[in-house]
Amino acid sequence: MASLFEKKIQELKGVGEKRAKLFCKLGAPTVGALLRLYPRSYEDWSHPSPIASAPHDVPCPIKATVLHRPKETRIRNGMTLYKVAVTDGISDLTLTFFNNPYIQTLLMEGQEYLFYGKITGGFLRREMLVPEFCPASTAPAIAPVYRQTEGLSSRIISNAVKHAFELLPDPMKDPIPDEMRQQYGLCHLRFALENIHFPHTMEDLGVAKTRLIFEELLVLQLGLLRLKSRTRKDISIHPIEDHSEEFFSLLPFSPTNAQRKAVAEALEDMSGKLHSHSMSRLVQGDVGSGKTAVAAALCHSVIKNGMQATLMAPTEILAQQHANSLSEFLTPCGIQVALLTGSVKATKKRLLLEQLKQGKIQLLVGTHAIISDGVEFQNLALVVTDEQHRFGVAQRSALAAKGENPHMLVMSATPIPRTLALMIYGDLDVSVLDELPPGRQAIDTYAIRSPRRERAFGFLRKHIDQGYQCYIICPLIEEGQNDMASVQEYAEMLRTRFFPDVSIGILHGKMKPKEKEAVMKQFAQNELSILVSTTVVEVGVDVPNAVIMLIENAERYGLSQLHQLRGRVGRGSVKSSCILISDAQNEEAVARLKIMCQTSDGFRIADEDLRLRGPGDFFGTNQHGVPDLKIANMMEDMELLRQAQAVAKEILAQDSDLSLPIHRGLRAEVRQLFQKVGEQGLN
Repeated sequence: MASLFEKKIQELKGVGEKRAKLFCKLGAPTVGALLRLYPRSYEDWSHPSPIASAPHDVPCPIKATVLHRPKETRIRNGMTLYKVAVTDGISDLTLTFFNNPYIQTLLMEGQEYLFYGKITGGFLRREMLVPEFCPASTAPAIAPVYRQTEGLSSRIISNAVKHAFELLPDPMKDPIPDEMRQQYGLCHLRFALENIHFPHTMEDLGVAKTRLIFEELLVLQLGLLRLKSRTRKDISIHPIEDHSEEFFSLLPFSPTNAQRKAVAEALEDMSGKLHSHSMSRLVQGDVGSGKTAVAAALCHSVIKNGMQATLMAPTEILAQQHANSLSEFLTPCGIQVALLTGSVKATKKRLLLEQLKQGKIQLLVGTHAIISDGVEFQNLALVVTDEQHRFGVAQRSALAAKGENPHMLVMSATPIPRTLALMIYGDLDVSVLDELPPGRQAIDTYAIRSPRRERAFGFLRKHIDQGYQCYIICPLIEEGQNDMASVQEYAEMLRTRFFPDVSIGILHGKMKPKEKEAVMKQFAQNELSILVSTTVVEVGVDVPNAVIMLIENAERYGLSQLHQLRGRVGRGSVKSSCILISDAQNEEAVARLKIMCQTSDGFRIADEDLRLRGPGDFFGTNQHGVPDLKIANMMEDMELLRQAQAVAKEILAQDSDLSLPIHRGLRAEVRQLFQKVGEQGLN
């Protein structure tokens, strides 16, 4: 099987250079990748209906004989129709195909075929548009339906897969050892591949799916656990004694139980009592759940142990915000906090770097300026990154390299279902802040239709007149359009028609980082009353005076993204609101907006988002460096995930680098999977 991943797709019968590009677009550049391009659904062709009694507008199979060769008709705009009459011996049916000259050679007069599609038309004239079809003698009982792209139909993909099976070796090696397959009741890989593409029965399909899901999760877990062990060598660490109670006693508020638990889990990792490697921990929690206080508690204990700490944020304005918050927490304890960003003047920077090297600055907060040459710590023991997904692997490694094997803490405000967190941050332990500090108010959320927009603007006006500020998130634009034009047009409409006397700022993806920071600074300092923006404000500065978030075309965003946007308001003591404008009719979109109005619990929202969209779309892009799942579903396959994790740990306990002959196939699959996301070290 492994060698088939080296065989280019154009080596298959019927796949030329042009078609090969289309297969590459679908993620199948090789024969091996094609065999792993699983169908997205299946059609039951096992019980053909008579034409006369076939249901209307419901996909169904029809067995019929072609009465004459397809007839060609040219219509407007260069389109060509091909019509063909078929019969089941009692009733006739007209089939219509568009712009497909090959149909004349594929449907032969007098031959019997199985056609699958929706029947339309009246009692006297029944029609089927662009059905799938197959000679009746070779028609499957269950037909696969593949993800398609223009020029590559499901039938073409299916035929290519059949040719790919001809290249499979016989006997075929299975990467999962026989004993393990027997223990977990898993079928052989060959049976699984044959029955995921061309199942004989629904039972065979179920057996194949279970095997392939288990294999995918096992390979993924083996890779993630090996990455974890690679970053956790048994080398000397900085053992940190717990000073958290002293820190908590100095706070003007009582920490939540979730904050206390996260601090305790992290300090246990850092104590060196449980293991001899440095801490690697993710603290994830909703907006306002108190992640910064957790980071401050850990920095406090590290510094009380005579070491230094650093926190890196993705933007200057966020770094400034963290520096202010951490100074409030730590300066009363006699801890020296400093801020380093690209805009720090040369003289000040020179003094700062000198004090840092001498250990006088105990906590350095900053942007990626921290990883530049010349920044030296005396004894860095803790590295904190905020919104880790916005930093590349190289940047995170460069930050860790500023100390000798420092402890690592990652903070994320993107609530992720716990199972998905195990997948995405497989090399990190996870702490969850699942309760909000007392006194924080829920944000009232309303979903309205566009005719009520002016009324919503009246609501904004009322709050602006009271001195408060508002965000407006602009409509999402079509691919290829300019987000700058969209934002500018919307802001102009507001200025001329509704808010001529109000200061309005704009923010969009075409702006340079410094321009974005300048606008956010103006908004933070209340120099702007309305900020019209694309989703670039999703992770941004804390503006307690902003109390309304209005989102246009709300149905076009994922639930988690809507929740992140909503989290920009509700940061002060004033009741805040989020208004979702949408004219969507489809059930899924309406369900998403309903959930937003019902709850402000980020973890419930994340679970619902994962359920509605699946893990592939959860983040919109594969920015986390985790391979795509082709067949496993994180919501439905929890039990198999638990089994796969347990098996992966057992295997690696016996064979840490998968070098035994029995594990050679799994090792090749791990390498194959993780190479796609740039992890070259799992060889």
